[in-house]
Amino acid sequence: MAERSFPGFTLRSSATRDGSRFKALISSHPVASGFPSYFTVYDNRSFREESVAAEAAEKALGLVLEVDEEGTPVFAEGETGFDDDRPGAGPGEESGEDDGENEDDEDEAKD
Repeated sequence: MAERSFPGFTLRSSATRDGSRFKALISSHPVASGFPSYFTVYDNRSFREESVAAEAAEKALGLVLEVDEEGTPVFAEGETGFDDDRPGAGPGEESGEDDGENEDDEDEAKD
């Protein structure tokens, strides 16, 4: 579990069980009085191992730019934290963008 302090809030990374899988999350704890808020990160992903989910949550915590007045973590626009979601990802990695073309179709056209 990692921790970062922001004006008025302390953010902590952790993982939680979600059925047979795990979710990465960030909790936001007010410095003054109040209850913590919990935010799942990488909602489109689930993890088979708790340690991997916790590692992902730590990475997400490192990507937080600021915390809004309600304690919600703010990330850069379009940031997912996953390298395979970035345009121009290397071979074997998905870019997260579908150009509508299938590489197999191109290979068949050459034959």
